[in-house]
Amino acid sequence: MHLVPVNEDTVRVGQPLPFALMDKDGVLLARKSFIIASRDALADFARRGGGLYIDASDSETHLRAYVEQLHVAVRKDKPLGEIANTKLSADSLGGRRNQDERADWLDLQVQANSILRDARSVNFMERLERLCAQLSRHSQSNPDGTLFALIHLSATEVHKYSATHAMLVSVMCGLAAREVLSWSEPRQLQLCKAALTMNLSMTDLQDRLALQAEALTTGQRAAIDAHAAKSVEMLTALGVTDEVWLEAVHDHHTQKPGALSEKSPAQQLARLIQRADMFAARLAPRASRQPLSPAAAMQACYFDEVRAIDEAGAALIKAVGIYQPGSYVRLTTDEVAVVVKRGLNTTTPRVAVVVNRNGLPTVEPLVRDTSVREYRVVASVAHRDMKVKINLERMLALTAAPSDRTW
Repeated sequence: MHLVPVNEDTVRVGQPLPFALMDKDGVLLARKSFIIASRDALADFARRGGGLYIDASDSETHLRAYVEQLHVAVRKDKPLGEIANTKLSADSLGGRRNQDERADWLDLQVQANSILRDARSVNFMERLERLCAQLSRHSQSNPDGTLFALIHLSATEVHKYSATHAMLVSVMCGLAAREVLSWSEPRQLQLCKAALTMNLSMTDLQDRLALQAEALTTGQRAAIDAHAAKSVEMLTALGVTDEVWLEAVHDHHTQKPGALSEKSPAQQLARLIQRADMFAARLAPRASRQPLSPAAAMQACYFDEVRAIDEAGAALIKAVGIYQPGSYVRLTTDEVAVVVKRGLNTTTPRVAVVVNRNGLPTVEPLVRDTSVREYRVVASVAHRDMKVKINLERMLALTAAPSDRTW
């Protein structure tokens, strides 16, 4: 969670709060819609909390509430000095809000980890909704950058594994649902929530297993076997009544091959999540095993349990490509490049060369269009085989380039 300090004068009293108020450590002081009776009560909150803070994702709501209050102050002929001081606080918040428009993937990783580890929080559902909204916004405004960041983080580190895994599965499923299957927005939201909460009951265990080299214990195996049903129990206790969401979580490990059109809405979601979950799990490094290359991981989810083409797996491949943004490939020139944008088809991405044909790192990434015969992809390269470390922010800038750019 990213906290933003707020001035006491910008918080309305005697009316429902449009956002949750927290202390400097992110502990809830007053939930959304809570009514603070007086300025003295608000001051007491601030004293106990070392100040007043809100989640950065609520800053736009706070700014709107502030503007409304400013208009009221003007209508009541408040002293100009008082109005000016309040305006300074809101201007600062507005500046922070503009900075937060850019995707900060390390911060989103922290947010997701905090949400999934604190499932009993009174504002869990609000925070989950905001995370879904952020992932949806970023995957629509820059789908290649979103995939790049999450695949890069999934393949290069084991810390916060469960949160990163959930976000990657959610984004992949969302792209397939929107761009290939043409599912409605309400169904996309159900899918996002189900993907993010599929492993809710074993977040801590997942993170520990990513670092564990030893074989599973009997207790760990039992927890894994029961985690889907346990996650449904936790969601139900949190007030979730959406049967499609709950059934998708309950059955996201169920192996049921067959056409999506023959499945119920919940089973369609479960199957798409199951295929994406398989891909993301095989991509991620573990202390106990080496990860697959992204291309090999994706091909594994293309065929179902009876070796027929899986409709959900095929939809995922169409959406994200055989060579996804954030993965590495070798070109006919013997250069090694990182994929920065999906291409016109699943095998012709736009790439940035990071290792030249002599095996040396490039000073500047050289962008290539692999649909050109001279630069076609000849092999996938596993992240573990790459000795060059890339600058994530620098590469994300390349993912935002217009699709019709001359490469």
